Amino acid sequence: MGGSVADPVERGFPHLETVREAITALYRRMSADSVRGFDTSVAPGDVAFADADDLYLGAQRVAGVMVRHLRLPEARVIVSFREMTHAANVELTAGPEYFVELNARFKRHRHDIGAALAHEVTHVWLHRLGLAFDGTRANEILTDTAATYLGAGWLLLDAFRQDALTSQKLGYLTPEEFGYVLAKRARLFGEDPAIWFTSPQAYEAYERGRKVADREEEVPPLAAAPWLERRRYVRDRRHGAGPGGAAGYAFEHGDGAGLRVSFPCPTCRVRLRVPVRGHVRARCGLCESVWPCDT
Repeated sequence: MGGSVADPVERGFPHLETVREAITALYRRMSADSVRGFDTSVAPGDVAFADADDLYLGAQRVAGVMVRHLRLPEARVIVSFREMTHAANVELTAGPEYFVELNARFKRHRHDIGAALAHEVTHVWLHRLGLAFDGTRANEILTDTAATYLGAGWLLLDAFRQDALTSQKLGYLTPEEFGYVLAKRARLFGEDPAIWFTSPQAYEAYERGRKVADREEEVPPLAAAPWLERRRYVRDRRHGAGPGGAAGYAFEHGDGAGLRVSFPCPTCRVRLRVPVRGHVRARCGLCESVWPCDT
């Protein structure tokens, strides 16, 4: 797991396509019903550290919270601390015991132990699920995305803090990308993760990510698209043009079915295809979301 007070903090959405692929991969590997089973996020009180808490017992307690949240009943996570470059590391084996090492600086920053363990225990969960991306960086992005989408990763965004002298960010996603995934989860479950943030920088990044996530639900042929984009869509439809720029829609002919339009599902990003015949409802076969469209 990356991130330290000395690292420059990357901003914006440089990994957005990999993040979207990670959300798609979760639905493909888990099913819509399984994803919906994670409808409750890790509660702030469950990962809180009091000043009087024993460091090691507290870390084990928080690790247990993450194990239970991710439904890993046969996994035992053993937490230790040592001096190292990265924030944390996990040894992935066949189990049932997994050894997580946290950077020794977490002894002084106990409120971020939950964030570090959210990432590392998600590594264990993905390992046991058999889901991985090629390449270390892509796999770390998958881990951050999975932790966040399944209700533990809001802690990773809340660990982002900056002041005049220092900055800290945990994980491989940018703060805005964490905000994007959190907004996707919030849309799915009706949550408001902003009420849990202790970091003002985390709240600001969440709002920027939320705008990008919201935008994906307002592109043609979705019925929520604004007038100006609807006008461009109608022009593209008339000429059979596509894909439609950033909107990503494309018109298709074939199989005697008449003109169809395809576009990415705002929830899981797989492509949906619907006939061009006015008002229709598009149901995604992967995530089971239903979207009103004006085709």
